[in-house]
This record gives sequence, structure tokens and C-alpha cells, in this order.
Amino acid sequence: MNNIPKPTKTELAILNIMWTISPATVRQIHEEIIKNGKTSYTTTLKMLQVMHQKGLVSRNSEQKAHIYQPTLTKKETQKQMLEDLKNRLFGGSISSLVLQALGTNDKTNQSELDEIKALLEKVEDK
Repeated sequence: MNNIPKPTKTELAILNIMWTISPATVRQIHEEIIKNGKTSYTTTLKMLQVMHQKGLVSRNSEQKAHIYQPTLTKKETQKQMLEDLKNRLFGGSISSLVLQALGTNDKTNQSELDEIKALLEKVEDK
């Protein structure tokens, strides 16, 4: 998992689409992308080719239309990116990261707080 590079902002947007519709053809992915803005089919194709070279997506070329799917799950990618953020920005401290996230987020609702408390209890029980 650590050998796969972290996706760029654009690559992450494509992965978010792919996590809901993959495996998918370039056309299917492109149709989802253009719902959020204008881009050409060739740009989508080129992005997927680059993502394939980087190892972010796999490609099945047995059929006429190439079929792409993410190499990592959404959860694996989140874990990888969070680990990188924790190390680079918070000196490896998970508590600093969590405190910053909670302290700057005025929109945390009671349901989310309850979920966080339950997760903390689960971690403590380990």
C-alpha cells in the first residue's frame, strides 16, 4: 500500500467517482466527471492513463473498451493520506491532528460526537 503514490486533487476527484461506479470504462467515468464541470474526453483518458502508470488504478484491456478500477479502496486511501498528513503536519501526533480537527470544526453534530466517543471507548478497550 505504501508503494502507491498519494493522488493529486484531480486524481482524488476521479477516484471518488470510481469508488461508486467501478469497474468502469473511460466513457462511464467521463460522463460522471462532466456532471461537475467541463472537461474533454481525451483529458479524462489521459488522466486515467497517468493514474494507471502511477499504480492508482488498474486496467483490464481484454475487451475493446478498457475497464478501470481503483487499486486501493476508499478506506485504504483515506488511511494512507491521513497517515501522511499526521506525519508531515502534526509531527506524527494523532492527538494533535484530532484536536485540531475537532477544535476548528463548528459543524460537528451530536451524532458525530457520539460516534467519536464510541470509537474512543473501543480504542481504550483494546
